[in-house]
Amino acid sequence: MTNYQNYFKGKKITVMGLGLLGRGLGDVKFLAECGASLIVTDLKTKKQLADSIKKLAKFKNIKFVLGGHRLKDFSNRDLIIKSAGVPLDSPYVAEAERNKIPVEMSTALFVRLSGIKTIGITGTRGKSTVTQLIYEILKTSGLKVFLGGNVRGLSTLALLKKVKSSDWMVLELDSWQLQGFGTAHLSPHIAVFTNLLPDHLNYYQNNLDRYFADKANIYKYQKTGDYLITGPNIAPRLGYQPVKPLPKNWKLKLPGEHNKENAAFAKKVAEIVGIKPELTKKVITNFGGMAGRLELVRTWRGIKIYNDTTSTTPAALGAALRALGATRKNIILILGGADKNLNFAEIFPLIKEFCRQVILLPGTGTDKFLASKLLSVKAYEAKTLQEAVTEAKKLVISGDILLFSPGFASFGPPPGGFKNEFDRGDQFNKLIKNLK
Repeated sequence: MTNYQNYFKGKKITVMGLGLLGRGLGDVKFLAECGASLIVTDLKTKKQLADSIKKLAKFKNIKFVLGGHRLKDFSNRDLIIKSAGVPLDSPYVAEAERNKIPVEMSTALFVRLSGIKTIGITGTRGKSTVTQLIYEILKTSGLKVFLGGNVRGLSTLALLKKVKSSDWMVLELDSWQLQGFGTAHLSPHIAVFTNLLPDHLNYYQNNLDRYFADKANIYKYQKTGDYLITGPNIAPRLGYQPVKPLPKNWKLKLPGEHNKENAAFAKKVAEIVGIKPELTKKVITNFGGMAGRLELVRTWRGIKIYNDTTSTTPAALGAALRALGATRKNIILILGGADKNLNFAEIFPLIKEFCRQVILLPGTGTDKFLASKLLSVKAYEAKTLQEAVTEAKKLVISGDILLFSPGFASFGPPPGGFKNEFDRGDQFNKLIKNLK
């Protein structure tokens, strides 16, 4: 394991993206504590980032450049750390590369410096649930294991203070974070590639192959003795056999066929690590799910209310409808948000089959959704999430399901936009928990 304090001490580092999820904040705090000389730059303004800046106020070795980036902050530096979502054609990254300055991403940098055994999970859908299942299995078995990557509020880089070479790290990795693995020519020891579906095409300029290329870094640099586990959606493309289905006698608390596949990935990883099968089965069958992923928030007046805010694609919305849909149309669905250039034609038949009525949140995606004129059930257009919940209260009856599964991204200006999908889910849960 590299001595991280010596590695960062005195280095001139530009951190590109402080953000609102807490991961960037944790990275900056850690680097400042290590004695790096930092420039923190973000497109968001000082006002937008006020909470994060306040938490860094005690550090004198941080200079903030907010509301935009400057080319001069990408020259005469020792290292650039870029956040997820920086454009592929960023002139600032190009400037750093022109000046022969290394450009890294924090999660890949952690893996390189720590050298510990890593299990990485990617895929368009399912990666969060698979990640959490694997983490719970390893933790329950008594292994020393850490959780990182695309985890809300957590700096993976800062875990360098805690990990030892004998530990395990379970990483949820989105396509953006895997860009960093590509740059570093790294792949996890055990890689899980759940599936590949259209997503983030607004970022990848409608090129699914570019999206796949970033995802592929999860296995591209694996060595002899490493493992790749794939789902049936992606296995043929890679020339692999997909993961074996979960045994039929394993009864899950999680709804939906897609969660049986998620559980099968976790089971296979546990086998590779050497976990006892009976322990694996116990953890998987007792797992109750994650916040914001078909999360049963409460049962109110005989109505089950689910928060599926991490549904940011039509495919995710479709999975939710299939998981909860019954023989009768008993779902009141709240959906809508910002466009990601995805095809949503596939969800109209599912809405017709399972939903009695839909309530729409504002956004560019919602506008395109309505413009298609393919919706064949009653729709109410709400201006805010609160209005959507208020309207849903009037529509639901005992035995119904109220499903909040937006199917679109969360970004955009208020009142339709949110800081991120987690903020969107938090606001929904608060509204539901306040129902009398």
